[in-house]
Amino acid sequence: MKRVALSLIIFGAFTAPAAFAKCWGNDAFQNCVDESGNSYTVQRFGNTSTVNGYQQKLPGEAWEQTGASIGDTTFITGQAADGSTWTETITNYGNGTRTISGMDGKGLVYNKYCTVSGCN
Repeated sequence: MKRVALSLIIFGAFTAPAAFAKCWGNDAFQNCVDESGNSYTVQRFGNTSTVNGYQQKLPGEAWEQTGASIGDTTFITGQAADGSTWTETITNYGNGTRTISGMDGKGLVYNKYCTVSGCN
């Protein structure tokens, strides 16, 4: 769930703060906190943006995630509360078409092709 939240922030935060997070700062750097207590920083420079997210509110549930967008491609890495790590790359081609690939926390590699109708 946290990966989804940060992915939404990554897609929306580069031009405007995510609607479900309270953010402060300026166009170049923002700090954000969502209703679940997750914290994010958003840094923008030209067509490159970086989002870092973490949760340290509850012992044993801490996680962290970093995403960087360069042009139409977003690179995300994360570490779950159980210590497992994962990676994901999302490339947008326009008109709702994108590819999503990565490796989940169990070491399983995945590749998806998505359109506005969904992913396969």
